[in-house]
Amino acid sequence: MKIRRTTMAIVAAGALVLTGCTSDSGDTGGDNGDGGAEQTGDTGDTGDATGDEDQATETEGAAAGDTAKPDLGDIETQDDEIYYSVGQDEWSGFNAALSSTNSVYNSVINDRMQDSFWYWGTDGTIYPNEDFGTYELVSEDPLTIEYTISDEAVWEDGTPITYDDFLYKWATQNPASLFSGGVGGDDEGEAGSDEDGEGAVFDSVSDSFARYVSEGPQGEPGGKTFTVEYDEPYPDWELVMDYAFPAHVAARESGLEPEELTQAILDGDGDTVRQTAEFYNTGWLSPDQQLPDPSIVPSNGPYSLDGATWDAGQYITLVPNENYYGPPPATARLTFRFAAPETHVQALQNGDINIIEPQATVDTVQQIENMGDQFTLKTGDEMTWEHLDFNFAETSAFSEQNGGLAAREAFALCVPRQQIIDNLIAPINPEAEVMNLREYFPFQDEYDEVVQEAYDGRYDEVDIEAAKEKFAESGLEEGVDIRIGYSAPNQRRTDEVSLIKSSCDQVGFNIVDTGAEDFFQPGGALEVGDFEVALFAWAGSGQISSGQPIYETGGTQNYGQFSSETVDQAWEKVSSTVDPEVHLEQKKIIEKELWDQLYGIPVFAFPGVVAHDASIENVIFNATQTQVAWNAEQWMRQ
Repeated sequence: MKIRRTTMAIVAAGALVLTGCTSDSGDTGGDNGDGGAEQTGDTGDTGDATGDEDQATETEGAAAGDTAKPDLGDIETQDDEIYYSVGQDEWSGFNAALSSTNSVYNSVINDRMQDSFWYWGTDGTIYPNEDFGTYELVSEDPLTIEYTISDEAVWEDGTPITYDDFLYKWATQNPASLFSGGVGGDDEGEAGSDEDGEGAVFDSVSDSFARYVSEGPQGEPGGKTFTVEYDEPYPDWELVMDYAFPAHVAARESGLEPEELTQAILDGDGDTVRQTAEFYNTGWLSPDQQLPDPSIVPSNGPYSLDGATWDAGQYITLVPNENYYGPPPATARLTFRFAAPETHVQALQNGDINIIEPQATVDTVQQIENMGDQFTLKTGDEMTWEHLDFNFAETSAFSEQNGGLAAREAFALCVPRQQIIDNLIAPINPEAEVMNLREYFPFQDEYDEVVQEAYDGRYDEVDIEAAKEKFAESGLEEGVDIRIGYSAPNQRRTDEVSLIKSSCDQVGFNIVDTGAEDFFQPGGALEVGDFEVALFAWAGSGQISSGQPIYETGGTQNYGQFSSETVDQAWEKVSSTVDPEVHLEQKKIIEKELWDQLYGIPVFAFPGVVAHDASIENVIFNATQTQVAWNAEQWMRQ
């Protein structure tokens, strides 16, 4: 029996860079608009499959060529349950906008409970969410946008969503006008610091709102309309205004009245605003793996935690938000199973999971194809790419105090990138190629032009003898341990590390596989810098400047502590203009410097795979970090 297969390609929307959040091997999620890329770890790769003749009849509820959410008309919520899994990582809590929680694993759940002014379409196109509100660019000089929240938009507890919530969103990004000083700052710094000057007050993964809108959004307390004026042109302005958190909850849980918190922000009273930081950083998390009190996690999306079920290590089930102002969810219970990717195919066949995004191997794709036409396989290019990032901290063998650039060059010369492609990716996607950039994908028009100016191909092929010379130059001792960390279990990454070890141990390194389940978790190896090389993926979308916090000095997603004045200056130029020619020119400089100094090593951009029970409608492949769950509220059985 034939399995129904659909294939889609990415339509590049301008300069596609990494976006969203970040925390693990390639997730996407939390801060999905204004400042960073998301890490992904368990996203699989799949072949560049072609569809059979009946693929054209399957529209999955969307008009041909339409990359927005389909209009389902008037629907009623079915008393049914649909099971989905993005991976084995446990949900961390309601706040996925923290540096420690901004991952796909958290975002796919939280995004069901957090609406905003816009959402990503299947190809990285930005679509307004008019159920939540509207926005209009009213001036280009200065860049000014007027936002209007729908009169119907309320938090689940009935509290209207207002200007106050977005004012608090701005405050949680540590603006200098509220908190003087900051990490590497002074009285005119960009980030706030605590009273001891150690670190930002709020642990927000992004600072774009505060960085580019120094005076904050302008409006009336409790109002539904506000204006945002940028200090300078900012290419990703549309993405800055993603979801907000309920300011009235943060105030109440911190011993303040909501009006008191709003007024403190307007008055520049950082001491009062600081009182909410502990709750913001920890109060919306669930380290005990118990559902929080519904009163502190009011949803403003189609699903809710009020009445939800959480079986730690197994699943969390969301239920409809009875006070949702948009279309009701199509299915009453949406269950996210915490299941390792290698179990997904069997779980799909058994009915334990209905929709999967497995880590694709040749065996995985063949298994799905052999399961019959009661299951549907979808494949398409993803805006996600695999990379190896060096740790520049003093304790690392690759730091300037130890092996330095020579050690990094030695490692780059022995990493068998082409063999990784040939052994692990090409059997699924014969068109796969080694990726040589970070800000552009091989399927984008600008890719070849940028590669030509930024990278001379010196690490395309393994050169053991040249690597040995660089190793000797580095001064490192023979047999030095090089710990490669990643989110485990992940068979493809285990195989990647094995191939690297077979090659690089010949040079003088001792490659140590330190993959761990908690690699991306709060306090895990990535967060605390307990690695020499981090292996994960950034999940991107259509952003222009989202790579800045990854590569700039002191960036919130710069886990390896890389620093380059050249890169910092180029990013400032990228992020302060809407001119695409400047973006391209400066990104050539950035890419060349990242190669010359070896921030890390890109490996490949990978395609994605989705498989699901064919009886479920509106399962639509999405190339961005939001993944197939981008429209989970529309999933329903026929």
